[in-house]
Amino acid sequence: MVDAPRLAAAALGAVIFVLPLGLESSIAQTKRVAFDPHRAVYEITLERAGPGSGVENMTGRMVYEMTGSVCEGYAQNMRFVTRMVDQEGHSQVNDLRTSSFEDLSKHRLRFSSSQYENQKLSEAAQGSAGPGNGATFTKVELTKPTKKTVKLPSDIYFPIQHSLALLRAAEAGETMFTANLFDGSEKGEKFYETSAFIGQRAAAGEVEGPSGLEQPDRLDTLASWPIAISYFDPGPAQTDETPTYELGFRFYENGVSTKLFIDYGDFAIRGRLVELTYLPKSECPDEKG
Repeated sequence: MVDAPRLAAAALGAVIFVLPLGLESSIAQTKRVAFDPHRAVYEITLERAGPGSGVENMTGRMVYEMTGSVCEGYAQNMRFVTRMVDQEGHSQVNDLRTSSFEDLSKHRLRFSSSQYENQKLSEAAQGSAGPGNGATFTKVELTKPTKKTVKLPSDIYFPIQHSLALLRAAEAGETMFTANLFDGSEKGEKFYETSAFIGQRAAAGEVEGPSGLEQPDRLDTLASWPIAISYFDPGPAQTDETPTYELGFRFYENGVSTKLFIDYGDFAIRGRLVELTYLPKSECPDEKG
């Protein structure tokens, strides 16, 4: 399986040295966008599975936490645990644990991930990424699984930066947003070409929020958009190219996501928001009155 859960969490998602993909025109606006630190718990269920997928059932939970601010940088922590049962009745527990810190002002990302299969470590990655050689490319310095330097294109978005830019595009009424996205997945050596389709804006109160939350009314006061993102392996674009996987969710203007849907092709899963806790929010110096 591709490392889609990690990128899904990132979608839940900046002023940089190299301003990728036309972001220059929205610097001032982007600086005013800020997400609410929060912890979100999603219940994972199997939506469908094709005959050749080898998947009979899948259940699990994803716990996602984001803290920080635009000026301080954002930290993200995620744990994604699933129990998959194949068509012969055999089960496997997959446990993905990730953490990252994104410094928006310097366009730098520190990341770490560990993948466990039936409680045994199967893969680990750790490193940092940022502008290289005068920002002519993105330099990734890995310490795990081995020490290695990887060069990626200069027009790379990191997860929080991508989420902020996606929100800005939605608020501007745009219906599509494309970006090269890197978050340290795939052993820290790979980025994805992404195409996001942005649906119609729902004003505060127009969409019924998840039931059973302690503070459901808080989401009711916010605008939101349905988002669908396709992730492609980098390379020459093909009109009939099939994405590696697709991610759908409802994106609220404070950075909270609901109604997760991940389509891997052979099978698809859903993530229902069952717990949402807002964490202490720090103010940037220029926001203090």
